[in-house]
Amino acid sequence: MDAIMNGWFSEISDDFPGQAFSLKVKKVLYEGQSDFQKILIFESENYGRVLALDGYVQLTERDESFYQEMIAYIPLSVHPNPRRVLIIGGGDGGVAREVARHPSVEHVDLVDIDGVVIEMARKYLPFMAVGLNDPKVSVHVGDGFAYLKEHVAMTEKYDVIITDSTDPGGKLIISKFPPLPCE
Repeated sequence: MDAIMNGWFSEISDDFPGQAFSLKVKKVLYEGQSDFQKILIFESENYGRVLALDGYVQLTERDESFYQEMIAYIPLSVHPNPRRVLIIGGGDGGVAREVARHPSVEHVDLVDIDGVVIEMARKYLPFMAVGLNDPKVSVHVGDGFAYLKEHVAMTEKYDVIITDSTDPGGKLIISKFPPLPCE
């Protein structure tokens, strides 16, 4: 991977011409290629542990809670009594951690296509992966949209569905959400 040069990780995107986001790298913890994406986990100077997928920062230890709380609590607060929740993506476990904290939630299905992300989160991001080990949470490795279609067809009902996918730019991004029957 070429995201680290001279001790710095840099995220460069054509979406933001003329600028880059860089973090000083203390130590690379994991660098590998799954069947789906490049995975990099490193310890940074100022932001703690960092997860980058396909060269895009997904989270930093320093500020991950802001994202996880917002993506979880906003949809949970809109539903009067969310008991069953589906998370598509979220293999790092952060959203599952926050959803499982909600008092009315009884069961969470988390479906992430990349088992390597789940495995590496458990190993290197335990502050977030704790959500993957919560007794309310069932972790499934597979295509989240296929899982949703199959389980909706089998009359599985979810009160809240949260999509925590990778940032735009990777090959896992699809152009539009597939149509599903809703009640």
